[in-house]
Parts: sequence; C-alpha cells; structure tokens
Amino acid sequence: QVQLVESGGGLVQVGGSLRLSCAASGIIFRLYTMNWYRQAPGKQRELVAGITSGGSTNYLDSVKDRFTISRDNAKNTAYLQMNSLKAEDTAVYYCNAKRVTNDYWGRGTQVAVSS
Repeated sequence: QVQLVESGGGLVQVGGSLRLSCAASGIIFRLYTMNWYRQAPGKQRELVAGITSGGSTNYLDSVKDRFTISRDNAKNTAYLQMNSLKAEDTAVYYCNAKRVTNDYWGRGTQVAVSS
C-alpha cells in the first residue's frame, strides 16, 4: 500500500519560512520523481517544484530563488524549504510521486501566509 504523508504546513507571516516534508512508503522511493504541487482556492493545481531520481530539479518561476526541493533517499522523504513566503503562496500543498505510469498523491498540507 502506497502512502505519501505531508507535514510541516501551517500559518506564517509574510517573509517567513516553512519546511514541508513528504514521507513515502510502499514504493521504491529512490526510483521516483518527487513533486510538490499546490492548489489555492478557486485555482487549478500547479506544479511548484520537482526533483528526479537523479537529483535534477525544476521550479515554478514564481518560487525560484525562494523555494528549494530536496530528497533523502535513506529516509524515503522529500522536502520543500520555503523562504520569503508571500501571501500568494497560500494554498494546499500536495506531494506527488511519479514513475512511468505510477502516479501517487498525498492528502495535502495547508500553508497560509498572512500579511
């Protein structure tokens, strides 16, 4: 049974930081591309950042230089370090694990940035 469990969300002021974690089980974690998506109220879900099994990363333009994605294969965990948070970063953040036709999602963690 595959599980992706996000944690680390919460309420933070503009300019603050949060670190999200995604703990995976039931998959060979090191083989998967790990992604963080977010969905704000009334908006479509968007890809925020991704990291491949080889460690290559990609970011949404609006979060470049503020967010950093990383992974620890020994702990089966992916991270999203979010700095200099803005009100527009408010959303539910979802962890996603993808490999070929396998595509798994967590339930999400709420991030709220207050101005």
